[in-house]
Amino acid sequence: MTLTSFGPANRIQRSAETHPLTWRLRDDGEPVWLDEYQAKNGYAAARKAFTQMAQDDIVQTVKDSGLKGRGGAGFPTGVKWGLMPKDESIDIRYLLCNADEMEPNTWKDRMLMEQLPHLLIEGMLISARALKTYRGYIFLRGEYTTAAKHLNRAVEEAKAAGLLGKNILGSGFDFELFVHTGAGRYICGEETALINSLEGRRANPRSKPPFPAAVGVWGKPTCVNNVETLCNVPAIIADGVDWYKSLARDGSEDMGTKLMGFSGKVKNPGLWELPFGVTGRELFEDYAGGMRDGYKLKCWQPGGAGTGFLLPEHLDAQMYAGGIAKVGTRMGTGLAMAVDDSVNMVSLLRNMEQFFARESCGFCTPCRDGLPWSVKLLMALENGQGQPGDIETLLGLVGFLGPGKTFCAHAPGAVEPLGSAIKYFRPEFEAGIAPTSAAVPPLAKPIVVGA
Repeated sequence: MTLTSFGPANRIQRSAETHPLTWRLRDDGEPVWLDEYQAKNGYAAARKAFTQMAQDDIVQTVKDSGLKGRGGAGFPTGVKWGLMPKDESIDIRYLLCNADEMEPNTWKDRMLMEQLPHLLIEGMLISARALKTYRGYIFLRGEYTTAAKHLNRAVEEAKAAGLLGKNILGSGFDFELFVHTGAGRYICGEETALINSLEGRRANPRSKPPFPAAVGVWGKPTCVNNVETLCNVPAIIADGVDWYKSLARDGSEDMGTKLMGFSGKVKNPGLWELPFGVTGRELFEDYAGGMRDGYKLKCWQPGGAGTGFLLPEHLDAQMYAGGIAKVGTRMGTGLAMAVDDSVNMVSLLRNMEQFFARESCGFCTPCRDGLPWSVKLLMALENGQGQPGDIETLLGLVGFLGPGKTFCAHAPGAVEPLGSAIKYFRPEFEAGIAPTSAAVPPLAKPIVVGA
């Protein structure tokens, strides 16, 4: 797997003007440590933020840039920052980096943390200054042992250089940063479940409101941002709002660049920093190289396992939230997966739903019971033992577990690919119904999907 941002056949040259996230990457894939990072203009944005900008001006700059969360939800970062209390008497605030990257087919944050750990630290330092947070945590997926090693070394380098700790850059501002490795739970990607886990509690999502900005870690105001989101902050501060907005393609409502990728049986699976608004076809053909010889593209997911399937004719959609929404699903993490024509969709969905069912926190009934139910039905269809009505029951579950029907967004994300797979490939599901099965009503009354 290529963890770089090179273009097709490595012909695209990365520069600070066009690739704010990845231009500092080394060609050999080794980490960029402090001396090299500073030689490549590292921490210049932090110095600007600390010596030339008021804290509220940093927040406004990020808000004006149009930066949105890169973890999948896409909430405007500056708006989220603006929710933090203005009361100067609140002297304990926290900044959390959500690095619990457990979305299947997604590895973008891993590359940033392993190869550019100081970029994340600088982004958190500037954000902490803006939000008046005195302590930060990087909540890291436990399996990312290399990222943990590199981040911890980078934190120590920054401390030794006076870039973390007390009186940073002579400003009187203190900021401590810690790397906290989780126990490996997908649900910790939900910000309040992450907070519970950090506190030593069971990783269940919390009821909102109150939101973390008001009541977060240990009851104090807390801001939670994704790794890639925070890594955008230094470039925005260094080079300005107009430049950042100019990076996106015409027609895109999302600003800046995005780490995008393609996995599956493509010729060049990998990860690239691209402007918002490129088409799925460019990503698939020009960067991923299309399908390997002997395989044909059957369908694709635009941004992780929790996004709906799209067909090859949808490849001309622009890769930004609104562009992907026009063809019926979500941008998600922006890392796509190609499904080839040898894959049975029932088996693929059974595998996916098993993952989501296992990763449910079990707090709310629709998710706790509905996802295992979908797995049982899919297993029966996969083995040719399905009954008439099973597909209707699956569609009913898609409706019952949809947005607004469960405590958090875990279940809606889990069933979105299921609903789209049935929509586009229903005959494959029908083929799993045993020919001698008696008709069994799926539920006591007909289900209206989405009702």
